[in-house]
Amino acid sequence: MSGAGGSRLRSPAPSGRFPTSSRVRKRAEFLSIQNGGQRVSTPRFVLILTASAAPGSPRLGITASRRVGNAVVRSRAKRLCREAFRATRELWPPGIDLVVIVKRATEDSKLDSVVSEWLAARAQIEERLRTLLGTAAPSAAPPSPAPRG
Repeated sequence: MSGAGGSRLRSPAPSGRFPTSSRVRKRAEFLSIQNGGQRVSTPRFVLILTASAAPGSPRLGITASRRVGNAVVRSRAKRLCREAFRATRELWPPGIDLVVIVKRATEDSKLDSVVSEWLAARAQIEERLRTLLGTAAPSAAPPSPAPRG
């Protein structure tokens, strides 16, 4: 009895999980990132980037205040952000902490619209990452030619 639900999985279960090591969890961490991070604003989100204290896989934290909507709306917005973070892994190099602040409700949004909104801000994100890391960000512009002389 194999159900149709099993065929809907897009990837193996472990990569679909969102482990504790990939999350910003403590209030002090959120405040530190929000106070000292580089901001990128999109129509529905504020993305705040900072270099992580512990190098490793990128970490994500999400905040959605009550003004975004009721608990159901806020939870949906957070689920969409987590899935968009997974879908745009190439944007987030190791050693980065990201806090997403939901500015307005995403109730009519689909994952594709959130991902496309984040990808539209790719140039700004990569510029902030270069500032934070002091190196070329992934998928950044090719290096300039070597000086002659």
